[in-house]
Amino acid sequence: MPAAQLRALSGVFRRQREDGVATGIQRGHDKERSQQIRDFVRFGYPYSEMSASRRSRFNSEDLRKPGWLPTAIVVNILTADDTRRGQRVQRHDLIEISESNDTVSLNLPKNFSGADWSPSGLPPLEVIDGQHRLYAFGEEDLPGDFELPVVGFKGLDLGWQAYLFWSINISPKKINPSHAFDLYPLLRSQDWLEKFAESNVYREARAQELTEFLYRHAESPWRNRINMLGERGPRAVSQAGWIRSLSSTYLAAGQARGTRGLFGCSLAGLGGPLPWTRPQQAAFLIHLWRLLRQEVRTSNLQWAVSLRRPDQRQSGLALDEATDAAFAGPQTMLNQEQGVRGFLIVTNDLFFNFADELGLASWETDEDRGSVTGDQEIQQALRSLERQPFASFMKDVTAAVAGYDWRSADAPGLNDEEKLRKRAFRGSGGYAALRDELMKDLAQQPGQLGRWAKLIRDARR
Repeated sequence: MPAAQLRALSGVFRRQREDGVATGIQRGHDKERSQQIRDFVRFGYPYSEMSASRRSRFNSEDLRKPGWLPTAIVVNILTADDTRRGQRVQRHDLIEISESNDTVSLNLPKNFSGADWSPSGLPPLEVIDGQHRLYAFGEEDLPGDFELPVVGFKGLDLGWQAYLFWSINISPKKINPSHAFDLYPLLRSQDWLEKFAESNVYREARAQELTEFLYRHAESPWRNRINMLGERGPRAVSQAGWIRSLSSTYLAAGQARGTRGLFGCSLAGLGGPLPWTRPQQAAFLIHLWRLLRQEVRTSNLQWAVSLRRPDQRQSGLALDEATDAAFAGPQTMLNQEQGVRGFLIVTNDLFFNFADELGLASWETDEDRGSVTGDQEIQQALRSLERQPFASFMKDVTAAVAGYDWRSADAPGLNDEEKLRKRAFRGSGGYAALRDELMKDLAQQPGQLGRWAKLIRDARR
């Protein structure tokens, strides 16, 4: 039905409480939400979510995409007997349904004149679901003849309407975040993504891309060890967990006093972002984790040894003989989201704050920046990275980080105080606590690493 006509025929029976009696089912109309829908129908995504200043700052016409509304407006067709807060639909305003020869027809009021029509009393339709979509139309920005899909019921009481509203808006199970992120490569083209680098879309899509490289590359310690679809089963860091961790560290936007990401923010010494390609970013992360795995494997520290005991290779993950339980087992934080984010936080802080001193911008590779990133390009970047002067600092950092006690709260051999401290790392507040502990440990290291870690730690106080 044309949007303008549907608006003229419809009313919204909003939820109210008067004298202890509750009536209606609809939430209040949020004008901002209708404006967002209006922009989406006009411009598509991501242009619809860009502010006016960002639209003008970018050459953004190619960010405009077709907009549409995939779901129906759900309405109830009121009968002559229905009352709403003491009102009825006037008989000459009723909508009738007729059937003839297996054909069902909707007969609008005889006096209906289109978008400018108004009822004498109660509107003949009441919206069960879709008020914000409906009110997005009828303004100057969108044509009133835009055809909206409509599902109509007739003569429903408020109990049935409440059931429909609940089943549409509350009961459906949302798609698993990891599954949704796994679709990102199908939803985007790199050209508009690079142009939109300040947005959450860019950071999440780039984080998904880097997670995919970590999962599939032959030299990655995380090869085949990330739960890409968020499925139930053995404990492993999910793709969504990796994306959250990368988006809040290496790809962080640096808003207010927040973390400034090495891959996402301008560097003071450059006056712009680090000019690394996608293969360079992937190689840097893979090499950091590869160094950490090697340091843990060769460690004889008590925490690592305790996790390698034969009786501790249990429940959770099927570890082969070549896999170090201290790095990839079920009772090490290095195989849990808390540990992944903790390691990413401290390494990002160090390399971002001292990128100029380390000469990170001087690392250049020969691959085509516009080409699709494949395993060969990442492999070339890895070989190149190993020859860079700052590679030795990467090794110093990972050696120091490996010395931290990475056992999780349920690991064997912990006393009550240690268990309590490690339980504090759970939840969103635990990320900051673990970062502080790690940076405190690094600040006690000798030489340049210790001095730089101390500067970062003191600046956060």
